Amino acid sequence: MKPARTKTPRKPVVKKGSQTSLKDPVGVYCRVRPLSFPDQECCIEVINNTTVQLHTPEGYRLNRNGDYKETQYSFKQVFGTHTTQKELFDVVANPLVDDLIHGKNGLLFTYGVTGSGKTHTMTGSPGEGGLLPHCLGMIFNSIGSFQAKRYVFKCNDRNSMDIQCEVDALLERQKREALPHPKTPAIKRQADPEFADMINLQEFCKAEDVDEDSVYGVFVSYIEIYNNYIYDLLEEVPFDPIKPKWNSCSTPMRNTDFVPPQSKLLREDKNHNMYVAGCTEVEVKSVEEAFEVFWRGQKKRRIANTHLNRESSRSHSVFNIKLVQAPLDADGDNVLQEKEQITVSQLSLVDLAGSERTNRTKAEGNRLREAGNINQSLMTLRTCMEVLRENQMYGTNKMVPYRDSKLTHLFKNYFDGEGKVRMIVCVNPKAEDYEESLQVMRFAEVTQEVEVARPIDKAICGLTPGRRYRNHARAGPVGEELLVTEVVLQSFPPLPSCEILDINDEQTLPRLIEALEKRHQLRQMMIDEFNKQSVTFKAMLQEFDNGVLNKENYIQGKLNEKEKVISGQKLEIERLEKKNKTLEYKIEILEKTTTIYEEDKRNLQQELETQNQKLQRQFSDKRRLEARLQGMVTETTMKWEKECERRVAAKQLEMQNKLWVKDEKLKQLKAIVTEPKTEKPERPSRQRDREKAPQRSVSPSPVPNVPPLRLRHRRSRSAGDRWVDHKPASNVQTETVMQPHVPHAITVSVANEKALAKCEKYMLTHQELASDGEIETKLIKGDVYKTRGGGQSVQFTDIETLKQESPTGRKRRSSTVTPAQPDGAESEWTDVETRCSVAVEMRAGSQLGPGYQHHAQPKRKKP
Repeated sequence: MKPARTKTPRKPVVKKGSQTSLKDPVGVYCRVRPLSFPDQECCIEVINNTTVQLHTPEGYRLNRNGDYKETQYSFKQVFGTHTTQKELFDVVANPLVDDLIHGKNGLLFTYGVTGSGKTHTMTGSPGEGGLLPHCLGMIFNSIGSFQAKRYVFKCNDRNSMDIQCEVDALLERQKREALPHPKTPAIKRQADPEFADMINLQEFCKAEDVDEDSVYGVFVSYIEIYNNYIYDLLEEVPFDPIKPKWNSCSTPMRNTDFVPPQSKLLREDKNHNMYVAGCTEVEVKSVEEAFEVFWRGQKKRRIANTHLNRESSRSHSVFNIKLVQAPLDADGDNVLQEKEQITVSQLSLVDLAGSERTNRTKAEGNRLREAGNINQSLMTLRTCMEVLRENQMYGTNKMVPYRDSKLTHLFKNYFDGEGKVRMIVCVNPKAEDYEESLQVMRFAEVTQEVEVARPIDKAICGLTPGRRYRNHARAGPVGEELLVTEVVLQSFPPLPSCEILDINDEQTLPRLIEALEKRHQLRQMMIDEFNKQSVTFKAMLQEFDNGVLNKENYIQGKLNEKEKVISGQKLEIERLEKKNKTLEYKIEILEKTTTIYEEDKRNLQQELETQNQKLQRQFSDKRRLEARLQGMVTETTMKWEKECERRVAAKQLEMQNKLWVKDEKLKQLKAIVTEPKTEKPERPSRQRDREKAPQRSVSPSPVPNVPPLRLRHRRSRSAGDRWVDHKPASNVQTETVMQPHVPHAITVSVANEKALAKCEKYMLTHQELASDGEIETKLIKGDVYKTRGGGQSVQFTDIETLKQESPTGRKRRSSTVTPAQPDGAESEWTDVETRCSVAVEMRAGSQLGPGYQHHAQPKRKKP
């Protein structure tokens, strides 16, 4: 990967609304490993105790034809090549152990390229212990005299601790001691020479302000994350001679009795903390015992030989130190048997597998697959750091992908505010690791900008402090009594020498007698003084007793008064309790009534809603019906208006025709009256009438602008169409010219569907009697349509009326005498009414004159 040319340290961005008092940044430290050879090319230089500088090696400049600028990176503290393990521990891990003893969690992990010294920093090397033995030493130096007996604390499967009494703990110890192979080593056992010099720490380190009124227990567990699977390195697997003693990396096991364990699952406890389900937790009582447990698991860890490192860690190892703390009871002798008072804190020491490039490690096969999984988990860790930093700096709320890797998922609680987080970046300054070191520096730069919420201090117990050493002061009065006796004996005069060397010695015994008499007198005086003082003391004691008795009497009176008050209050309480019960009973009844009313209310509301919906539906139906009726009324109104207009127009035309006919009659009557005739005109023949018709003048129509409603032409509307000529059998043959004739028609006496299906028009001949007793024929016409059901329907469109009239017998005498006819048909009467009846049948618009288009027979002359 090509590094940036102008890489400069990122400036811290001012975070909006961040509570710096409640958050701490991730502490990132840098440790530079010494070079393997003095003349080896170096690419990392320590500027000061907080800054390192990377410069591009000469080979990279030549290959890439560019002049790379030096880049500086800042850390919380930089440890050079001459830094000791103790100096590193005092700065980085000491505060985490101090927080552990005071009930707070901590996470410390090493990060870097393969071969940069991570395992040396965490575990150490022969003769120089790492951070892990230093942490164990500080813990046991601080709580060594306050440790609980073994099995007082007991682990459960829910990531919490149970507490046992002394009897149960004793039975548990006896049961474990009876086993042929105890699972935990004895405290007094000497350390294994393989690692004895690693834990033989010369420096004594101890925490401040350790709670002396509590007891402590230390539990350790050791796991590894290999190929994104979690394995318990302390799990005891029975020896199976059939299974091969090779791990999944095709490398032989160091312990030939070991069988690869089953992978473990991550779970979440009631406090939303992640833990490894079913992980082995061992109680330890000393540094030697704890490190022996660690070394036993270290032998099972996956390591392999690569091109860059002879013993390269192929997995992430996590060594958990769990400190359990519980307060003593009020007497200060035993542990308080309350599970809620137990405080559990944890320190996780993580040795990450090294990030590497496969083209440099020459990995292939299983090594290549392991490297891919290692780089994937480290990439997930870097992604989580970047998302956390972005959320905190820019106020976003992106989801942190903890679940993408078991490593980040296990430690998500620390980044959410469950304890302090510290990271040691280990770098190898050789030029070959330049690009990998550059990526490590960029990751460290991102990580130290992430802030973690500060954990809240937990209150351990509310009992009186100093309970542990309170019973040690009980021997005080006895010592004072012995001291008074010695003082009294020293006040007596000394006895002279009682040794008699001469039989004639008469001075020794008298001196001894005198001394004894003085002592007796002094003793008598002391007895008298003691008696006086005892009498005085008795008097004072009697007086004190009287005072006490008076006080007791006074107090008793007060107590009696208080008891009366209490009795009255008890009665009042009983009365109030009865009243309260009565009120509760009433409240219960009211609640039941309220429930019933509410149920009724809900039912009524539902019924009301149902009725409202029904009314709405009815109202909608009514509106639709009204709209439909309104449409029908409007349609019917328009239909009848059109029909009325049509009828009025027909009536007007008919009246105009009648007026025209009357005018014609009057004209003809006037012509008859005014013109003298000598002879009776002969009726011309039909052929002659047709020939003469064009020579007659046509009277103008009284209403020239109004077209006729219907013409009397029988075939005017039937030409060119197929007709169904429906003539009922009851019709009477009129034997006149008014006989309709439709060519190409199907004549039927009863209408049928077969005939209608073949034609487009329909005509019904209907006869009835008119008011004058004559036969009136109506031609009812219509159009034939096909229906949806496949049948035929008829829609009537027109009615033509054919009427036959007979002339009356009234005749009028001519004004002049006509000559006699030769055929004897002459008459002196003029058939005026016949001519008038002929004119009656004329229609407006006819091209024939009056009397030339008639439908009735003229009347015969009287004999």
